[in-house]
Amino acid sequence: MSVLIVDDSEDERELLAVILKTAGYRSLLFAESAAEALKRLGVGADSRPSERIDVVLMDLLMPDMDGLEACRRIRSEERFEHLPVIVVTARIGAPDLTAAYTAGATDYIRKPVIPAELVARVSMAMTVKEEYDNREERERELDAKTKELGRTVDELKTLRGTLCLCAKCKRVRTTGGVWQRLEDYLEEKLNAKITSGVCNRCGR
Repeated sequence: MSVLIVDDSEDERELLAVILKTAGYRSLLFAESAAEALKRLGVGADSRPSERIDVVLMDLLMPDMDGLEACRRIRSEERFEHLPVIVVTARIGAPDLTAAYTAGATDYIRKPVIPAELVARVSMAMTVKEEYDNREERERELDAKTKELGRTVDELKTLRGTLCLCAKCKRVRTTGGVWQRLEDYLEEKLNAKITSGVCNRCGR
């Protein structure tokens, strides 16, 4: 899992990177500004993410666009609803933290950064993100199975209805208008192997 470090200070970026690398994190990405971070994430109608990002470490005080505005723009897109954004700031007064959480931050880390605290908060954020990802994957699988079950039910209803059978070649017209061999049609709908034989009447 990857971490995007956003800070206009190269020293701060390197400090966070060294701490995370020492803790075993190898997939680290960097942005020198909030605008660059948004671009890497693919925020915006015309943008596409350049790589997978699982956690964002966002500095608050940056030129042009601050971390609060970056958080708001990230949260404006539904696909980033559960992306952990941890603000890294020296401003830890109640109004500052309230503003950060209101903008969409999920956590904060004080500057100067304490290595153990940084690693613990990033680890926790990744665990939560992984749980959300797993849940969404299970929901997608359930949705696919539900749709498949719906199609099966529709097919079974078709079997209980009237079948259009060619009087000459004995092919069946499917719901899609395609003429199909009766044996193939039954094998597909009933999920059973159709074998051939001769009945007593025809064998006389």
